[in-house]
Amino acid sequence: MSSQSQPLSPPLAKKVKHEMELFGDVRVDNYYWLRDDSRKDPQILSYLQQENAYTEAVMSGTKKFEDEIYAEIRGRIKEDDISAPLRKGPYYYYSRTLEGKEYVQYCRRPVPNRDALPSVHDTMPTGPDVPPEHVILDENVKALEYDFYRVGAFKVSPNHKLVAYAEDTKGDEIYTVYVIDAETRAPVGKPLVGVTSYLQWAGNEALVYITMDEIHRPDKVWLHKLESDQSNDSCLYHEKDDMFFLGLRASESEKFLFIESASPITKFVFYLEVSKLEDGLRVLTPRINGIDTSASHRGNHFFIQRRSDEFFNSELLACPLDNTSATTVLIPHRPSVKIQDIQLFSDHLVVHEREQGLPKITTYRLPAVEEPLISLQGGQAVQFVDPVYSVDTLESQFSSTILRFSYSSLRTPPSVYDYDMNTGESVLKKIETVLGGFDASNYVTERKWATALDGTQIPISIVYQKNLVKLDGSDPMLLYGYGSYEICIDPYFRAPRLSLLDRGFIFAIAHIRGGGEMGRQWYENGKFLKKENTFTDFIACAEFLIEKKYCSKEKLCIEGRSAGGLLIGAVLNMRPDLFKAAVAGVPFVDVLTTMLDPSIPLTTSEWEEWGDPRKEEFYFYMKSYSPVDNVKAQNYPCILVTAGLHDPRVMYSEPAKFVAKLRDVKTDDNLLLFKCELGAGHFSKSGRFERLQEDALTYAFILKALNMIPTYGSAQN
Repeated sequence: MSSQSQPLSPPLAKKVKHEMELFGDVRVDNYYWLRDDSRKDPQILSYLQQENAYTEAVMSGTKKFEDEIYAEIRGRIKEDDISAPLRKGPYYYYSRTLEGKEYVQYCRRPVPNRDALPSVHDTMPTGPDVPPEHVILDENVKALEYDFYRVGAFKVSPNHKLVAYAEDTKGDEIYTVYVIDAETRAPVGKPLVGVTSYLQWAGNEALVYITMDEIHRPDKVWLHKLESDQSNDSCLYHEKDDMFFLGLRASESEKFLFIESASPITKFVFYLEVSKLEDGLRVLTPRINGIDTSASHRGNHFFIQRRSDEFFNSELLACPLDNTSATTVLIPHRPSVKIQDIQLFSDHLVVHEREQGLPKITTYRLPAVEEPLISLQGGQAVQFVDPVYSVDTLESQFSSTILRFSYSSLRTPPSVYDYDMNTGESVLKKIETVLGGFDASNYVTERKWATALDGTQIPISIVYQKNLVKLDGSDPMLLYGYGSYEICIDPYFRAPRLSLLDRGFIFAIAHIRGGGEMGRQWYENGKFLKKENTFTDFIACAEFLIEKKYCSKEKLCIEGRSAGGLLIGAVLNMRPDLFKAAVAGVPFVDVLTTMLDPSIPLTTSEWEEWGDPRKEEFYFYMKSYSPVDNVKAQNYPCILVTAGLHDPRVMYSEPAKFVAKLRDVKTDDNLLLFKCELGAGHFSKSGRFERLQEDALTYAFILKALNMIPTYGSAQN
């Protein structure tokens, strides 16, 4: 191709000196001008378009291969499919995907024999002799007029007559809520505008929702009576402390809504009784600094999960509805087992826990509602097969004995199970179809432990195709990491990843501190003034994998997104010699400047995550690792950075600055590419096939960096 005959010059952002001084320390940010909150500055948009054009030009020589990868990834998807139907009241609810269509349809069918008790063996009848499928909402139709389309909430009213759904048409996570008749799809009242995706029914005639302030902090909770004007909605609570943000959840019993106000270390709860909306919010757990509570309901009791500095992995309490201070401990705190979440049923309690880095599910039978609730008897654990795996909660029905969950591992596609809590029987209801001859038995999953600088053992989850790898140090590897917000990156299945595994790659996840995989203290030891552990743990995992001959420096690629992009930026500055290629997706790389600016979304509520750099100790500590502040004149590996113009979580200007500074000072000629999606936010494009283009680009970039692209003759190099 002619464009390849001349070496391409990357765009060079102009320098405009911008000095920032604090604690006698002067920082110069030559690329501060790249921030434009309106996202309309023609000069900045032009620069982003130049970067996109440069990425496209550099990758044009491997475009044929990238297209092949895309076709391969898409070819594994069963395009016309349905989710596992869930029996709710008189209907089975499910979503459907159609061949060639980017988005889903929300559907339901009547349950033929409504009097029969639900069973794990139930199947939704189909065919000409049963009531037909009804499409409640077709995202494909709604998305036609937008570049981006996402439904963030889809809520059916308790009487199944209405549906409320929240849509985002930009990627900025500001939603509009529509209420429609579930049968006729006719609109009910006017839409609610400028809201979050926190949305719940309060009975059949009212909705509760949350709105945000100007820095994208969910701060007000509202009650909306159907068919009344939004301007007449009543504000139930306004959280004025900008370190806190609001959340909303419904009890499984549908009798209460819980409004939570949370910071990273404190959470307190109000409740709203659905049958007594006029009573407004009532305090369930008080606001006490350092104590985190969440609540649910069954019968005459609230169930409260409570964490404190002393009980860091949480304990489970119950209290009578009419005497919330009279608490009984149902599950005491255990230093080695973390209570992650609970689910309540009319006769059962389900506890989701973590032990030794792995998720567990334990079910308990509860005494009859009228009997006292003093203790729990003999829990029953659900058994799983793989050595490392992932389990997610799915919606279940309060009045049934059936727990529904999703299970997957690095080699097991997402599988929906119904588990009978009385008999212990598990029935597979749906496994994600992977076309193209996928056979799970060809893949091996392992768990290894690397030793961190301070002696801590860091778990690593590993998968590879057993017939392709040599395990002699010559195999290519992609190592993934996150390590923030107590989020657990459990070993989960992704069909696109097979395009690497089937080319002889080993894939691994480093479960580093700052995440929640090993309990609350795992998180505590990777935040604030211990954040550096997140980065040194990742480096220790990389060195362990090299030492154990899973790969070599020349074959090791790394990837992380968002706060995981901060991880990638930090380790690139610390140990650029250790990696061949790096992918930083929507990376949070301008840590210090962002955390010093309370006008940027998420800043104030995150001072308890990263630290408040307006305090000198935190300022200098955060400066020591903030990727933009630590780019220096040295050789870096090949790097791909992505961003979303409308991203409200990590402003596009952070990755843009990081790339501009790298271009200016790095001393190598290795690839440095920047791709900014101009029509998307934090979570990339919205269509299910469009999103795969990012995977195809990422994999093509990694294979190009490793010089593993097959040759197609002279026209394509």
